[in-house]
Amino acid sequence: MKSLIIVCNNVSCLSPLLPDASSSSFVSSGCDHVSLRASKHNRVIQPQSSFLRHNIGGFNKSFLLYRKQSTNLVASVVSEQPVGPDNINPQSSLPNALDAFYRFSRPHTVIGTALSIVSVSLLAVQKLSDFSPAFFIGVMEAIVAAFFMNIYIVGLNQLSDVEIDKVNKPYLPLASGEYSFKTGVILVSLFAFMSFWVGWIVGSWPLFWALFISFLLGTAYSINVPMLRWKRFALVAAMCIVAVRAVIVQLAFYLHIQTFVYGRLAMFPKPVIFATGFMSFFSVVIALFKDIPDIVGDKIFGIQSFTVRLGQKRVFWICILLLEVAYGAAILVGASSPFLWSRYITILGHVLLALTLWGRAKSTDLENKSAITSFYMFIWQLFYAEYLLIPLVR
Repeated sequence: MKSLIIVCNNVSCLSPLLPDASSSSFVSSGCDHVSLRASKHNRVIQPQSSFLRHNIGGFNKSFLLYRKQSTNLVASVVSEQPVGPDNINPQSSLPNALDAFYRFSRPHTVIGTALSIVSVSLLAVQKLSDFSPAFFIGVMEAIVAAFFMNIYIVGLNQLSDVEIDKVNKPYLPLASGEYSFKTGVILVSLFAFMSFWVGWIVGSWPLFWALFISFLLGTAYSINVPMLRWKRFALVAAMCIVAVRAVIVQLAFYLHIQTFVYGRLAMFPKPVIFATGFMSFFSVVIALFKDIPDIVGDKIFGIQSFTVRLGQKRVFWICILLLEVAYGAAILVGASSPFLWSRYITILGHVLLALTLWGRAKSTDLENKSAITSFYMFIWQLFYAEYLLIPLVR
């Protein structure tokens, strides 16, 4: 006969289960509430109320269970299958590990970095024959090295913000306890080393300097030592993000393809200048907007972001206006293009993005943290879309 065993602080309760598949049992105890629905083939444990109820046919019997503070409840079902570690699927650990690393890597920043490198690399292409194996190898070398450095920067930021993230981003693996502090240190150290190793063996000075400057600014932004941790100061924090996202990414990775891969003279054509200017606006917006959902934790731990100083609503609309100005400038740049196809694509593309941004902003509930966080990810989607348009600017 199948039975249910409940162990509550060394107190065991044995409840028989009917063999009829239609019968069910609901169990709950103390602060930890569980319900167990038993059938012939499966049992499902779900949260329920704090009493034990047997449903047998049309009769209901309720038994009040002993409740004690800090009760530890262990429920196990004795059936044909043995209970113990052998029932745990060892393959579940790999998906969990991948999921934790996925969240640790902050994938929206990784995608943005990869797209930006591909986009600015295409600006160095002058003719069809430039799409050579050397070009694709050069792009992949830059992406891999930048990916490793990106993990270092976002990982170091999480190491420095564990307590803040417990309030603002409790789903991150360091804040949730999935990663220990030691694990985080090992990961960021390993990825920093691998980034510089790739940059060194490639032998491209523009690539190496891009990694080195990103390393310095990323470290100064996050690490909590005297005279550093620049994220505490709103203006300096914004300048760090602009320097990396707008200047280094555009110029250094373009020069990596232009000078190292193609062996041409260093020069900055109109599309590169446009990309640098436009992404300066966009990087300022990212630097400002990323703090809007995090206002609670920043206030608690003394991070004087613009959102803490000015308020969520005001910073939100400053970001929207900055992006709309950038889209307006992009439309003017497109209108000045001597190529008809580039003119139409640039103008139409940026008009659509500007209208989409405005419509989404008007419908966003600024009192809802989930809505603000969703809008922040929407800004990153606009960021991705812009890098699809930049190679078409001529």
